[in-house]
Amino acid sequence: MDKELLEILKNIQDDIKGIKETQQQHTQILNNHSGSLNEHTQILNNHSRSLNEHTQILRALEHKSDVIKSEQENMKYDVAEIKRDVEIIRKDLCRVEEATANNWADIAKLKSIK
Repeated sequence: MDKELLEILKNIQDDIKGIKETQQQHTQILNNHSGSLNEHTQILNNHSRSLNEHTQILRALEHKSDVIKSEQENMKYDVAEIKRDVEIIRKDLCRVEEATANNWADIAKLKSIK
């Protein structure tokens, strides 16, 4: 019976050694995964910072686009005003041409009377 008991104790001892080895292997695997997780977390943080920078740049570009759009609207108004002024000047120039033509005709009549 002592022999059987000794055999059982040796088996238990071997089993405990196996469990300890398995536990050490699992601990190593867990440590490797933890390191990998830290690397991935760092990469994710870098991407997050880049995304924030890109968001700020995009907002600045949107603001600049709004400013340019506003300036274009002002320019459209100014161009329309200039166009209206040019049309008025053309009409006035036509009246001056007509008056000049009439004056030339009157001058020609006066010369012919002489």
